[in-house]
Amino acid sequence: MNSNNENLDAGSRAKDKPALPMGEVIQIDQTLVQKHLSEVVRATVEETLNAMLEAEADQLCGAKRYEHSPERVDTRAGHYERSLQTKAGEVTLKMPKLRKLPFETAIIERYRRRETSVEEALIEMYHAGVSVRRVEDITEALWGTRVSPSTVSELNQKIAGQIEAWRNRPIEGKHPYIYLDGLWLKRSWGGEVKNVSILVAIGVNQDGHREVLGVSEGTKEDKASWQNFLRHLKARGLQGVRLIVGDRCLGLVESAAEFYPEAAYQRCVVHFYRNVWSYVPSTKVRPVAQMLKAIHAAEDRPAAEEKARQVAIKLREMKLPAAAEHLAQNIAETFSYYAYPSEHWRSLRTNNPLERLNREIRRRTRVVGAFPDGNSALILVCARLRYIAGKNWGGKRYMDMSRLDRHPEELPQAVTNTA
Repeated sequence: MNSNNENLDAGSRAKDKPALPMGEVIQIDQTLVQKHLSEVVRATVEETLNAMLEAEADQLCGAKRYEHSPERVDTRAGHYERSLQTKAGEVTLKMPKLRKLPFETAIIERYRRRETSVEEALIEMYHAGVSVRRVEDITEALWGTRVSPSTVSELNQKIAGQIEAWRNRPIEGKHPYIYLDGLWLKRSWGGEVKNVSILVAIGVNQDGHREVLGVSEGTKEDKASWQNFLRHLKARGLQGVRLIVGDRCLGLVESAAEFYPEAAYQRCVVHFYRNVWSYVPSTKVRPVAQMLKAIHAAEDRPAAEEKARQVAIKLREMKLPAAAEHLAQNIAETFSYYAYPSEHWRSLRTNNPLERLNREIRRRTRVVGAFPDGNSALILVCARLRYIAGKNWGGKRYMDMSRLDRHPEELPQAVTNTA
């Protein structure tokens, strides 16, 4: 009985004693919790990658480990360890060894590309003008975790540094052909939306491979902007230029002659056709287009010049004197490509290589609307161009330059200045 009374007294005293604040009852060490969570993530990444390696080894062997199968082509010979740095920390991979076949895996590279694609998505959102808070919300919805403002800032600094280094890298070797064009994007400026010009140059080197040579922000497509852009390209080492392909942008032809007087200038025939069509009623554009295309289908320059003369006469007969005059005065600017190997003509008479890039850039930036500033527009364009050049161009040869190297005497030695 006494024992029961003592228990009742103890219970009463416990009830009478005031409760401690929750913070005093349970102490949470946030640092330890974060460390534990980081280790859980790291261990999960490590476990997943090792499981993928094991599955790949089973596939190469034709059977699972210890499985007896007539389809087996090899057996295991243990493992060796290697480290891999990931965003979750350093993980240890157990690389399978096979007795006969070499174990070559693409899993590690695919994982690195996946990490890079996440980074690029964050950077693209940021430079498209998405607020840091909104980036946090989007990452939580997509990946179940919020990316901190400091992470976004670090990624921004990282890509900005990489882009700046890429834009200023030395240009090595000679580039006989270069294509120049400008791209207009919208930017916010003092509460107003204004246009910003992004100038782009791509080149074809002596091996016939395409390269993005330069990207720069111009206040507008004028002579000063083109001069600064070409000066930058030349300072970085652009040399051996024999033909420059572009539109008749304001100041471009004059600037090209100033910095590369030894190069000829090829006016893009597609842009030239559009200029002629501006003098033609819409009902007559189709027949005029067919006539213009027939000019550049000629087998050599003399034949093209004769065809152009005939087309000009035909335009006058069609009561289109302004179109005929524009054709007669400017058609020679579109004939420079005839001085180069015929295998290259199709690629040299238009600015299509750059136009295709510009269409892709516009497709990606159209959803942005107006960029918060010109630098954001420049970084996003550069990042996209680097991606396209790396993925689509890679080691593919765009032109066979062997004939160009064997017959340099056939090429123009002075600029065709049509200013």
